[in-house]
Amino acid sequence: MTAETPPPVTSTPVAVVTGASSGIGAELAKLFAADGHAVVLVARRSAELNALADAIAADGRPRPTVVVLDLAAPDAPAQLQAALGERGLVARYLVNNAGFGLLGVASALDPAEQLAMIDLNVRALTGLTLAFADDLVRQQGAILNVGSLAGFVPGPGMAVYYATKAFVISFSEALWRELGPRGVGVTVLCPGPVPTGFQARAGVTVTGPQGFLTVTAEEAAKTGYDALMGRRRMAIPGRLAALVPLLARLLPRRTMIALIAATQIRRLGHRGGL
Repeated sequence: MTAETPPPVTSTPVAVVTGASSGIGAELAKLFAADGHAVVLVARRSAELNALADAIAADGRPRPTVVVLDLAAPDAPAQLQAALGERGLVARYLVNNAGFGLLGVASALDPAEQLAMIDLNVRALTGLTLAFADDLVRQQGAILNVGSLAGFVPGPGMAVYYATKAFVISFSEALWRELGPRGVGVTVLCPGPVPTGFQARAGVTVTGPQGFLTVTAEEAAKTGYDALMGRRRMAIPGRLAALVPLLARLLPRRTMIALIAATQIRRLGHRGGL
């Protein structure tokens, strides 16, 4: 399509879901498919994506399109747009779910891994959002960015991860204001701990007070999906979890930092510089 000939509004809404190979992303893909959307699954793991596509098709839904892509690559947004264009697909919904975290003191963790985290959690999310913005305006669509309760507080012991999620919340809320008048909904989903492959990669075991904030991937996905379709600015799964932003505003910042550090010390099993 040229700039003079924008892609038409599609009759079957297309939902692009990143990080769709497992966890919240996979559950969101199922919800979109169940509602009759054409789904595009995006992640690095081909086997998992195709297994999910087969499972959705086995339920009597159209088989999702699978796009195997490293979203941390600088040209990932262009590659994804090209992949959709080749198939005649135009996104009406964009779900930025891909991301990962690392547990440990920032100065002791591998700098390259932490920069890769920023590339995926922040730069890829931003790049995809900006790349698809014009299509979403034409489609009068919506964006679901997957943040975290971590984004409301500083996170000693997972400093870079918490900071990336603070960016996701701030960016999403600003876009909600900017794109809303143009007909595009923007929702940020902020779950607490979710037992998924993300937890294993991060080296995280949920214990203590954070255990009360835990939700399943299915619960988080349903909360996010309903909020997206309702054009709500933010979604926080779980009644107790909704208290976290309130506490972050009411408690002294020093107190919040100490509470998060205490939680991470329990996870690490030692102070580890905290």
